[in-house]
Amino acid sequence: MSPKPEDTPQAAPRRETIIVRNVKKYFGPTRALDGVSFSARAGEIHAVVGGNGCGKSTLAKVVSGILPIDSGSVSILGETPSTPAESRALGISTVYQEVLVADESSVVDNIFMGADALFSKTLSYDRKVARAAELMRELCGEPIDPHAIVGTLPLGIKQWITIARAMLSEPKILILDESSAALDFDSTERLFARMRAMRDAGTTVLIVTHRIAELIRISDRATVLRDGRDVGVLEREEITEKNLLALMTGDEEAGSHHDQHGPQPTDSTLAMRADNIAVWPGGRIFDFHLRHGEIVGIAGLDGQGQDAFVRAISGVESVQSGLVQVTDRHGELHPLRSLAEAVANRVVYVSGDRKREGIFASLSIFENMVMPLYREKKRAGILGIIDRATLGTLFKREADNLLIKFGMKEDLITSLSGGNQQKVLIGRGFAMRPDIIVLNDPARGIDVGAKHELYKHLRSFAEEGKSVVYMSSELEEFIGFASRVIVFRDGAPFDAFDGRSLDPKSILEAMFGQTDGSGLNNDLNGGHGRALQDNGLTRAADGVKVAVSVPEDIRAAMKARMREAAAATIRVPEKRDETARLTRQADSKSAKPIRIVEFDANTGAARNIGR
Repeated sequence: MSPKPEDTPQAAPRRETIIVRNVKKYFGPTRALDGVSFSARAGEIHAVVGGNGCGKSTLAKVVSGILPIDSGSVSILGETPSTPAESRALGISTVYQEVLVADESSVVDNIFMGADALFSKTLSYDRKVARAAELMRELCGEPIDPHAIVGTLPLGIKQWITIARAMLSEPKILILDESSAALDFDSTERLFARMRAMRDAGTTVLIVTHRIAELIRISDRATVLRDGRDVGVLEREEITEKNLLALMTGDEEAGSHHDQHGPQPTDSTLAMRADNIAVWPGGRIFDFHLRHGEIVGIAGLDGQGQDAFVRAISGVESVQSGLVQVTDRHGELHPLRSLAEAVANRVVYVSGDRKREGIFASLSIFENMVMPLYREKKRAGILGIIDRATLGTLFKREADNLLIKFGMKEDLITSLSGGNQQKVLIGRGFAMRPDIIVLNDPARGIDVGAKHELYKHLRSFAEEGKSVVYMSSELEEFIGFASRVIVFRDGAPFDAFDGRSLDPKSILEAMFGQTDGSGLNNDLNGGHGRALQDNGLTRAADGVKVAVSVPEDIRAAMKARMREAAAATIRVPEKRDETARLTRQADSKSAKPIRIVEFDANTGAARNIGR
């Protein structure tokens, strides 16, 4: 039996709040929506799912009044809104796929942006500040300064700001378009808890997502789109990965890659070595070794140093100490201290933040993919004419490999869906023919079919003796794909896991500091042992032994958060506000203070509360 959404109410069917009938929407010759019909009810979480370019985001924008339709009908709470203002007046709030914030403004100003008509006459500025602080604390699980300039905050906090803006007016219909894409596991669970509470209060929650595992767990119903058409509606008990993939692809035999094992190194020689490095100022020192032919997964809760690590080993940022070196095809080591040195040594970095670090919005799809190759593909001669025929062949190869959907390659890249834009960036990385490719959450916004193609592409890449470092916020991506997985905490490796026996529950526990770090001593993960000596679990130098005691019901709650990746059926304690205090107890001979951490079983949040 397929996993069911947690705590789903068994109430009788409620009235339909969204009714879409035979809606068509065209962008020039492109049929974004080709006769779509669907409905959503009050008091349900309804998912809209499909491949990149299938029309999901277009449908969300139609329902929220952003886009007019060419034909058909849309009824929202019995009305037909034609503008965003009319939709907001009806009680519709939308969080869009792109993280839409004003970086130069404060948190409070961003949250209340566009809401002045509702609140300016009833709330003073001081009350707005207090409301913004309260809402962000509820959503983020920690205090956020409402006066902070948004541009200085991490991407995950920016996403929470957009969600807070949508929830400010307590909407009757909440539309979330890929809203968990920028959130880590801890944050996603808090978002889920909020969605369930809103559903139970009668709100219609409409989610657009590519994350199949999340969809299976959270949705009451799911509408599947393919090529601009609705191809099926799945009830709660029918929402399984197999059923979703079959409808999304039209392939009844569609399945998962989870029955495979990650590739193993083709030989014992190193493709990259990082010695005595630290990625945070004053951070712990550790080593990292990457072998030819392996795929190394990088995981961790948001802000634990994994992002700084992948950027440092690819030359995007500098290490705080130590040296990163790359082995060339003759076995000689070369230092990697900049992006230029990385590219010269065939190390390529692919960012998951396409808006800030990826696309060139004023250029075409073709130019966005092949631009780094212009200098390499010039023909001989004074004029240095670019060999566009060769570039065209490279473009077609990568577009076919990654199933990129587009009209003409000369179209602006902004004409593509967000997921297809991301595929262009990944294709750009492969087109540069790297020996090592470092991917920073690359599958954000990519549909499940394209993810499987990317996994196949990366496995083939590794089987050629090349190497992959793959950071992801989705643990299920590692299963059957990664050779090994390294979990970061506090700016350094905390534990590591062999891909041949990968257990996602253990990865999650490591992310929360609940494993012993023994994986770092495994020879397969050679070079990480140094970080273990000061990772908060074992301090051999001063003789302090540290143990973590976790009540069984709280451990069950933690495991339940990995239901989708582990295919486990573990019940979350019914008392949702239950907390546990996890005490790191020092040896009786030690004068070290006791550190007390509070773990919230409802949100999954952990915080220091004293010593």
